[in-house]
Amino acid sequence: MRPEDRFSIRALHAINSLFARVYHHLTILEPCPLPREGPAIVVCNHISGLDPLLIQSACTYRLITWMMAKEYMDLPVLGRVFKTLGVIPVDRGSRETGPLRQVFRQLEQGRIIGIFPEGKISTINGLLDFQTGAALIAIRAKVPVYPAYLDGTQRNKEMKPAFLQRSSSKIAFGPAVEFDRRDTSRPSLDAATEAIKTAVFRLQSRVDNAHSVR
Repeated sequence: MRPEDRFSIRALHAINSLFARVYHHLTILEPCPLPREGPAIVVCNHISGLDPLLIQSACTYRLITWMMAKEYMDLPVLGRVFKTLGVIPVDRGSRETGPLRQVFRQLEQGRIIGIFPEGKISTINGLLDFQTGAALIAIRAKVPVYPAYLDGTQRNKEMKPAFLQRSSSKIAFGPAVEFDRRDTSRPSLDAATEAIKTAVFRLQSRVDNAHSVR
């Protein structure tokens, strides 16, 4: 059985859709293009701890397995939700390879992996430098990468206010990013990462324009 077909996941999807689209007024400018079957990676800019739930609410037909800072797993209520969703905890101060092995295992099983290439929550309107991890995983696992860009009034809020205070957000998705996948040399990874960042940047313009015509 696919994780998307489990009753607990379907119930969480329904609750999360109401939370994201009604309470946090998420507007989907370009629909989620993730494949109905098979593995893929979705990458997005990172503006608050609310991001995974907003992105997931736009892709209800697939469960996104996120790599997330380990401390989030200890949050009351949300920690239990993250564990149910199969979140992969990452110790940001460690070089342990366990989370990466979990990512490749999930992709081999046909799952969707969510990655924030900036590596941390951004407090500026522009994009931070992208880390090469998403490109490395995509090349080695031979899976497509789909970009997304998210922005809203929850930007720059601490974790608790971002979740509890009502906000208004917009998100846009793009088609799979094309880049050279022949090797994982540093120049190749840098070029692939730049292609991924460029794809996200193009979506930023779409979201910014939508904000300006409100």
